Amino acid sequence: MLPEIRIDVAIIGAGTAGLYALREVRRAGRSFVLIDHGPLGTACARVGCMPSKVALHAAALWQAREEMAEFGVTGSDALHLDLAQTWSALRGQRDRFTANATAKARSAAGEQLIEGRARFIEPTLLEVSTVAGLQRVHAGSVVIATGSRPHLPAWLEPVRERLVTTDQLFELEQLPSRIGVLGLGAIGLEMGLALARLGVQVTAVGGSTLVGIDDPQVAERAQARFSKEMTLWLGPPASVEPTEQGVLLRSGDRAAEVDLLLVAVGRRPNTDSLNLAEAGFAVDPRGEPLYDPANLQLGDWPVFIAGDANGQRALLHEAADEGAIAGYNAARNLRSRWKRKVPLGIVFSGPDVVSVGARLGELDPQRILIGRASGESNGRLRILGGEDDLVSVYADADSGRLRGAALLCTGGEHLAHLLAWAIQRGETAQGLLQLPFYHPVVEELLATALQDIAKRLPAADDLPLGLIAEE
Repeated sequence: MLPEIRIDVAIIGAGTAGLYALREVRRAGRSFVLIDHGPLGTACARVGCMPSKVALHAAALWQAREEMAEFGVTGSDALHLDLAQTWSALRGQRDRFTANATAKARSAAGEQLIEGRARFIEPTLLEVSTVAGLQRVHAGSVVIATGSRPHLPAWLEPVRERLVTTDQLFELEQLPSRIGVLGLGAIGLEMGLALARLGVQVTAVGGSTLVGIDDPQVAERAQARFSKEMTLWLGPPASVEPTEQGVLLRSGDRAAEVDLLLVAVGRRPNTDSLNLAEAGFAVDPRGEPLYDPANLQLGDWPVFIAGDANGQRALLHEAADEGAIAGYNAARNLRSRWKRKVPLGIVFSGPDVVSVGARLGELDPQRILIGRASGESNGRLRILGGEDDLVSVYADADSGRLRGAALLCTGGEHLAHLLAWAIQRGETAQGLLQLPFYHPVVEELLATALQDIAKRLPAADDLPLGLIAEE
């Protein structure tokens, strides 16, 4: 007979979603175990958003030398970059982020942390493989927060020894002089640009557009901007074959030899080892569990799935919300349904690529107005080299209520939040123009786009745009 534990809630996974679920379980005063096979520390801290931002920051510092001569700085052409030291410094910062996340997990779980690999025997019965042997956990409810891992398509097998994913990229002791990037989603574009700005020759292959931008004008500007820094091949699918020196990367009639291939074609949920179908859960043809996206519940079972594990919105802030939803429901034996926040996606590509709210392809073109503003009209962006930046804002044609936006913008991460807050609160173009805009700031680009919308709306009065008369 295996040793057994009986508790109120079992949480599988100590990443972002798991820790936010744990917060809610502890807040409800329920007994729990937190199960994780390691390494502890969130994917964001260890292999995702944090080390990639360190790489982009290092690249920006090195790239800045190109502007120095214009402002009277001499000698910048004699500067030298030690890429091995750059990557070592990156790992140092990464390790501090990871250590902090690990400490939080251990502190939050305390003695209720089980370090091992879990699988379901029944919907509320788990078997955990630990170094001390097998352990069974009977739980009143379960939260699945097992995260995700990079997807490696089978057709890459012939060059497996010459490729890395983001899980291995930051561990490299030496960066190659030529690298191919397969996939131009957020991580592919960010790391391709970071490496190119650090002096690596980058050839990147993606789908029809960069990071899935469906606003044609923003997409065109982004492609033109970033193709100045690295080779971009969009459209025809990629193929690979090994060579004596590395990998021959092809797309259509284009070909280039690279030393190493960075594969960034998406991530897959870590649910395939959980024994879900055999334990009685309904799964889709890929073996992923079926669940209600409003309450994250699997069928009628007291089991909930959150974060990257459910494949819904693979972003840290979404994982935090989903972890809280799953933990709240699991700890209270409730099936509460939740309103989700406005979708927000930011690629820290410098200029940033941003999608907020509804995408252009989701909206009826006959019922919206599109306000656009270009960087060459903004004094602050002209100073910062952002003349090619572009903001597109989508609003209802009858009311001016904001619905979504797409941006290619220097410092776009900040405009992204302003727009997300405004959209979620139901603001209109006219209403936002009644708020102050300082000069010279990047935010004036948003004001210009809002004016482009407001001047085409039916006028309710003859007052100057953006002003409110006293009663």
